Amino acid sequence: MKIAVLGTGMVGHALAGKLVSLGHEVTMGSRESGNPKGQEWAAQAGSRAHAGSFAEAAEQAELVVNATPGTVSLAVLAEAGEANLNGKILLDVSNALDSSSGFPPSLTVCNTDSIAETIQRTYPDVLVVKSLNTVSAPVMVEPSRLPGSHDIFMAGNDPAAKSRVSDLLQEFGWAPGHIRDLGGLDAARGMEMWLPLWLRIFMQQPHGKMFNIGIVSE
Repeated sequence: MKIAVLGTGMVGHALAGKLVSLGHEVTMGSRESGNPKGQEWAAQAGSRAHAGSFAEAAEQAELVVNATPGTVSLAVLAEAGEANLNGKILLDVSNALDSSSGFPPSLTVCNTDSIAETIQRTYPDVLVVKSLNTVSAPVMVEPSRLPGSHDIFMAGNDPAAKSRVSDLLQEFGWAPGHIRDLGGLDAARGMEMWLPLWLRIFMQQPHGKMFNIGIVSE
């Protein structure tokens, strides 16, 4: 599959690298087609790895991954271009974290809205699916780093799009029974609001910083 990963940060690198290793053709998108981080990644990742602008990456893709900070996601998608996004699945991994007032950051949107829903309203012909935003980048692409059973969450309005994202998560190593479909895209509110608690747990971890949660029920 041809996949665009928008973003050259740690999350973008982790996802793009894993997708290439799984046999997908991946273009890492950035503001400029000659972005050094994107070019360096493509040169090291092999023949299926490419780099380009946000628009160039999205134009060629069958599926788009938004791996940018939630505070800039709408601007990034505008650069990618509505025509290059329409009709495609957009896996939104972003979180609306604002660090302008120090650490830990606050959420720029919460309670009655989410970044994922904002993207969906802005691009009604895009099939937005929220997932992977509740874990750190290494755990996103290698859940076996953590012992025992733990869960990843997913939300979206289109069942077929969620099914395709679920397939991708399983390629990453997530067991089907631990991919928790939370329903419509409004569930992204809770997924994004998990981040303040995630950050507090992260800050208090005495040793290993890799962790996740698992649902335990009768």
